[in-house]
Amino acid sequence: MPRSAVRTEDVSWTDPSCPVARTLDLTGDRWSLLIVRDAMDGARAFTDFQRRTGIARNILTDRLRRLVERGILDRRTAPSGRRQFYALTEAGRDLFTVILALRQWGERHAFAPGEAHSVLVDAHGHPLPPLRPTGSDGGPADAGTTTVRKSG
Repeated sequence: MPRSAVRTEDVSWTDPSCPVARTLDLTGDRWSLLIVRDAMDGARAFTDFQRRTGIARNILTDRLRRLVERGILDRRTAPSGRRQFYALTEAGRDLFTVILALRQWGERHAFAPGEAHSVLVDAHGHPLPPLRPTGSDGGPADAGTTTVRKSG
């Protein structure tokens, strides 16, 4: 499995051997994941993120800095040379499945039946099918069919 450009220096690990905990330690809080979501949806400038999330300037500044330091976003200078903008790195784009899983969980559990919500669609305008993890045998995988094996 190839290593990504995520930078882990100076990160205090909650649970050093758990990939879920490490991912959360790197991506941070809900604001960070909402920033990643918005970057996937085309936000690039500081003002784009602030307008879409409603996040306070000081918190947004901190989260953008952390996401850049950890290799999830890249900060670039606009061609005009006057403004900075943000772009997802390869590691940031790899969070798409995480964002999609959160979205689909929210569609199933965070809305009342018939309650309006946004819908993620593919290039043809169709909603994405539900994520379905599969095991090595091709059958469904879930919390009842998997276990965590400690390394070492």
